Amino acid sequence: MATRSRFAAAGSVLGISALLLAGCGAAPDEKASSDSKGSSDYKACIVSDEGGFDDKSFNENSYNGLKAAEEEYGIKTAEAQSSSPADFGPNVNKMVQAGCNSIITVGFALADTTKQVAKENPDTHFAIVDDGSIEADNVRPIVYDTAQAAFQAGYLAAAQSKTGKVATYGGAQMPTVTIFMDGFAQGVEHYNKEKGKDVKVLGWDTKNQSGTFTGDFSDQTKGKTNTQNFLDQGADIIMPVAGPVGAGTLEAVKSYNASHSDKPAAVVWVDSDGYETNPEYKDIILTSVQKKMKEAVESTIKDDMDQKFSSEKYIGTLENDGVGLAPFHDFEGKVSQETVKELEQIKEKIISGEITVKTEGQPTK
Repeated sequence: MATRSRFAAAGSVLGISALLLAGCGAAPDEKASSDSKGSSDYKACIVSDEGGFDDKSFNENSYNGLKAAEEEYGIKTAEAQSSSPADFGPNVNKMVQAGCNSIITVGFALADTTKQVAKENPDTHFAIVDDGSIEADNVRPIVYDTAQAAFQAGYLAAAQSKTGKVATYGGAQMPTVTIFMDGFAQGVEHYNKEKGKDVKVLGWDTKNQSGTFTGDFSDQTKGKTNTQNFLDQGADIIMPVAGPVGAGTLEAVKSYNASHSDKPAAVVWVDSDGYETNPEYKDIILTSVQKKMKEAVESTIKDDMDQKFSSEKYIGTLENDGVGLAPFHDFEGKVSQETVKELEQIKEKIISGEITVKTEGQPTK
């Protein structure tokens, strides 16, 4: 695309890795990585939560980080996909028994298992994506201040809405979900304050911390039903924060637009760039609130290979490019230059602290 949004996520792998490492110690020398001790003997492994590695979300994005490290450094890899919480313990232990040098567990649901298995195996290095609760010398938490990028997404949604109503819902009410919803709603509020508007947010009340949830991250029918309800109430931009359940939102919006071409709706995806992970729905995806999990996982593996493992928490922010808005893709020409400029200014103000985004799920050092 000739005029990609300045919010495009994808720098080169090495560029991103350097940024990631900047907050967590010095970036390793490039030559050192190629000379890492026996990279062909090094084994990195990953365990998914029940969403699986094809969830088009954080499991898949984290898995892509493992595969990128495999391709880049010629390491050995292994994986274990969980279909229910009952699989967590057996899967993580299976990776230990497989002789993995480092084990990546994906999702806060694996926190208890990761903590226990790491305690039992102090010589194995672990990293857990989306959980910051573990404090152990052999565990690196990888977490994201997604409220920052979601704030931008809320502002963008409010600016793009033709009906004056936008919506969001979650899979389950927990901090790693509501952090998106809080940021989104606060971004809409900021737009209203700056523009003297009154765009409504359906599905989430920041003040009362109450809203719409499906109760799980697997039933796409619930996502479709929720979305249809929002559309019936007049919302024209919807952000699902529910992993695979979000596919129901895509289906509902696509169906809705087929009979409402004069006033189409759009979707804000989360975790990965939904335009790339859901190509059959790319024409309805306005943008995505991205967690750069692929880059963080690859960088963590590289650190361990270079004998520079750190248990210091990695927090992805707008400042270190760990979170951000995906390109607008098919909506590039539909977002005004005024809004693009304002989104850049918001980013700068969040980084400087002039704008503060507050949420219960916000990670801290």
